[in-house]
Amino acid sequence: MQKTIIKNGQIITPYRNLGLGYVVIEGGKILEVGAGEIELSNATVIDAQGAYIAPGFIDLHTHGAGNADFMDATVEAYLQAARTHAMHGTTLLYPTTLTSTNNLLFDTFDIYKEAKAKNTEGAGFGGIHLEGPYFAYEQRGAQDPRFLRNPDPKEYLEILERSDDIARWSIAPELPGALAFGRELVKRGIQPAIAHTNAIYEEVLDAFENGFRHITHFYSCMTGITRRNAFRYAGVIESGYLIDGMTVEIIADGVHVPESLLKLIYKIKGPENIALVTDSMRAAGMPEGRSILGGLKDGQEVLVEDGVAKLLDRTAFAGSVATADRLVRTMHQVGEFPLVDCVRMMTATPARIAGIDNRKGSLLPGKDADIVIFDENINIKTTIIEGNVIYKN
Repeated sequence: MQKTIIKNGQIITPYRNLGLGYVVIEGGKILEVGAGEIELSNATVIDAQGAYIAPGFIDLHTHGAGNADFMDATVEAYLQAARTHAMHGTTLLYPTTLTSTNNLLFDTFDIYKEAKAKNTEGAGFGGIHLEGPYFAYEQRGAQDPRFLRNPDPKEYLEILERSDDIARWSIAPELPGALAFGRELVKRGIQPAIAHTNAIYEEVLDAFENGFRHITHFYSCMTGITRRNAFRYAGVIESGYLIDGMTVEIIADGVHVPESLLKLIYKIKGPENIALVTDSMRAAGMPEGRSILGGLKDGQEVLVEDGVAKLLDRTAFAGSVATADRLVRTMHQVGEFPLVDCVRMMTATPARIAGIDNRKGSLLPGKDADIVIFDENINIKTTIIEGNVIYKN
């Protein structure tokens, strides 16, 4: 097989920086990683020119990019979003739905399969992330309130039987029937996650024991400390900090989660328990101005300014326009965290959360050759997926 050598770059494994080194690729896999130089005859050479060589970025939660949303329910929307994210260093993403009708959901399952088979020019698809419809009304955020309801076994079992591509399902764990639902997901190898929730600590602890080990978009649409009949109760935010085995994801655009909170989350949870996610809508990778949140047919018009989407009256955020490179850049330059840790939160940690760290998320022999090359400002130079150059700047 033809070998490819990526050389003359700072190797971020992502647990350490090896200094100037090389990565050898063969058959879509990493064959060798080392410091210094290597010479191989008859190999394709990619010169990193002193830039950083790191594992490809993994986005556990995105709704779209490049003026395409997964709720557009077209194959081209999937492919366009994947291409756009690849330009920003993402090598694997998890297409995420919005609360909708079940018929649209079933259509999405079919489109996902078709798009995955045709996706050769963009970030790979790791599985579908269902966001809703089992959410607390008060914490609905941008989710359509018409479709919110409690988990019903008759309904969710039918949904689960319709697709074998579901990787994760985000729900509010305090709803009646949610814990049994979580156990069903775990039994099927699907990750239940906590989101859009009014839960208090005791309910989160129950959820954790029933398989809910991850919190979706930490700090967004969830409880902090509340008072009920004068007594204070810890909420989901405090639970995320208190429960050591709970992982969290953050929209690290510097807007959804400001600098002070980025530093607090990092200080308490550490890079081993934090995944950076874009939670991006269609305006990611696009100029600022008017856009649509959700599908083109029935989505909501929003305004993108100040690096975030807002409702037209500017009373609330209406979605992220972040890309993976921006997340790493924000954590490194605004949060002032070590670059190795910033890369880890975009690679190895999300890979472990998704249960794919045996093949993705780090530069190790035998793992998939998903690699990104970027400069000191986290500007993407090259994106490589399973040994193939998908994007080159």
